[in-house]
Amino acid sequence: MDKICPSVEVAIAGIKEGATIMVGGFGEAGSPIELIHALIDKGVGDLTIINNNAGNGAVGLAALIGAGQVRKIVCSYPRSSNSKIFSELYRRGEIELELVPQGTLAERIRAGGAGIPAFYTPTSLGTPLAEGKEVREIKGRNYVLEYNLTADIALIRAEKADTLGNLTYNKAARNFGPIMAMAATTTIVQAREVVQAGEINPEVVVTPGLFVDQIIEITNPAIESQLINEGVSYP
Repeated sequence: MDKICPSVEVAIAGIKEGATIMVGGFGEAGSPIELIHALIDKGVGDLTIINNNAGNGAVGLAALIGAGQVRKIVCSYPRSSNSKIFSELYRRGEIELELVPQGTLAERIRAGGAGIPAFYTPTSLGTPLAEGKEVREIKGRNYVLEYNLTADIALIRAEKADTLGNLTYNKAARNFGPIMAMAATTTIVQAREVVQAGEINPEVVVTPGLFVDQIIEITNPAIESQLINEGVSYP
């Protein structure tokens, strides 16, 4: 039952070419940079990434995209103040984008974890994002059909984990982590602190260990904005 891995390399060893990977984070908040960088070092490609954004600067998710390892990204905000790599690749037709409104993205992931195949939402109705999708009138209002999202792997960042995989998060760093852990076949977590089973109060556990497969302790995780300000480019 001990889910602790000795290194990030061991934690991600099972990720294969062509995998669909959910990556936690809301911008830099909760971004599992060390796991992403290990994925770059591993060199697997043809990946589909599900994330809130498309990375910033030349580190973390942006670096993974820049390394040419991502075939498609499903996200809400592909462009932000420091998002340059994705934009350049997209304009050249070298990466595919599925743009999803943020609330719809969260619900598609949650539905995937809950075993709900699809749901109706008014969001995107009458916009290009609804083109080609089923529309149904319910109680006098039209709704767009959206399918759930699942993944082979979830890479998420937690504040604290115990050896059984129970997790807590640091404020906004929680974001998509809990629902991604539920929607992925295998969930890999980097945690700032790992403690023994029973040392986390069950009343404050956010993600139960049932949804976690592997944990690596990263006591001093990288901060995306700090790396960008320092001009770091990975690798």
